[in-house]
Amino acid sequence: MTGTAQQKRLFIKTYGCQMNVYDSERMADVLAPLGYGVTDQPDDADLVVLNTCHIRERATEKVYSELGKIKELREARQEAGGGRMTIAVAGCVAQAEGEEIMRRQPAVDLVVGPQAYHQLPELIARAHRARGERLAADFAAEDKFDALPATRNPGGVTAFLTVQEGCDKFCTFCVVPYTRGAEWSRPVDKIVDEAKALAAKGVREVTLLGQNVNAYDGDGGPDGKGLAGLVRRLAKIPGLDRIRYTTSHPRDMDEALIAAHAELPELMPYLHLPVQSGSDKILKAMNRGHTAEAYLKLIEKIRAARPDIAMSCDFIVGFPGERDSDFEATLNLVREVGYASSFSFKYSRRPGTPAAAMPGQIAEAVKDERLARLNALIDEQQRAFNAAQVGKVLPVLFEKKGRHPGQLNGRSPYLQAVHAEGPDHLIGQIVPVRIEAAAKMSLGGVLETAPA
Repeated sequence: MTGTAQQKRLFIKTYGCQMNVYDSERMADVLAPLGYGVTDQPDDADLVVLNTCHIRERATEKVYSELGKIKELREARQEAGGGRMTIAVAGCVAQAEGEEIMRRQPAVDLVVGPQAYHQLPELIARAHRARGERLAADFAAEDKFDALPATRNPGGVTAFLTVQEGCDKFCTFCVVPYTRGAEWSRPVDKIVDEAKALAAKGVREVTLLGQNVNAYDGDGGPDGKGLAGLVRRLAKIPGLDRIRYTTSHPRDMDEALIAAHAELPELMPYLHLPVQSGSDKILKAMNRGHTAEAYLKLIEKIRAARPDIAMSCDFIVGFPGERDSDFEATLNLVREVGYASSFSFKYSRRPGTPAAAMPGQIAEAVKDERLARLNALIDEQQRAFNAAQVGKVLPVLFEKKGRHPGQLNGRSPYLQAVHAEGPDHLIGQIVPVRIEAAAKMSLGGVLETAPA
């Protein structure tokens, strides 16, 4: 490959989940030694990577549409004498439909599955030499993490940290077990080393990531096994003041992890614990492995351990066979739990998943009506939770400057966006803020004490 570091530009477009955000960050890290610097404009990029997600509706169509636009940019760039642009597709769509991507869009140079992006430098070199294989989708997760650079450039005071990949639950609507593979946990010591390095670069908060993060089964030695043991190890790192994790499964929410929420101030009082439906019939059809009653009892245990915890959730409406009574059961569960935030989606078929072939597919108009009703209830709860913070003093980790002069943006322990006026040197610090205003998506406040 020719050129210097200053001559190469990398554009990454990230779709979907937080793990993809993490993966995109690591792709940038692994490509930096080849002289690639990140740009936010695809038209001047030497390498364009679409890091895809297979979970959302019409994911594949969106990728092909974007590839058509990128192809046009490449042609315009070449006509202007700007050199050839390399196009790569990464992530879960690449894993699931790699051969089809190469067939339908010949402009694609590389297809890289989520366990193989550490091989990007080699694959790019091969592409530039116009030889060698163009597909790299079937590799073990261990290989990926072992091959990544030891250092990261977090670019802020918060960072994602992948600790677990894959899923063994086989929910009937989900493609993750087929695109990310079986559950696999990184060794505790390697995660701790990465977290220490992040803290040394000014990171104050980490979010531990996994498709099924609380299935993490690493051994933390005296601190215990599983995610609870890992969190206890991480909580001892100087400068690392906040720990979060996502996404969890109710079946893996064990007593040790619940106890960690009660005992560790570093573990934030915010838990994303998807249930998907409030109907036992639908939960069984989804192969969730728990009932609505079991989920509600779990919530009771968690709140008994940490009374101020804020709950978040995922819901799917319009799953095959969902009757009006099943949907009403979901609304009743939402009312009983009371969520601080939530994400809800219409069911959409995923090729190769059991649910795609199930009878009783729901009409789109019915899905739309149910989704609107569910969102209205969730929005009401989110606004109420935010309004309840008015008058309280919350510790806010300021992350960056706000949109207005003199304004700073940060996050509360409950993951709410908070803005307040303050000097720039407070970025990276946890500061008490008295909340004076609340909206659906954010809080406004003033510094409780005058800054030094």
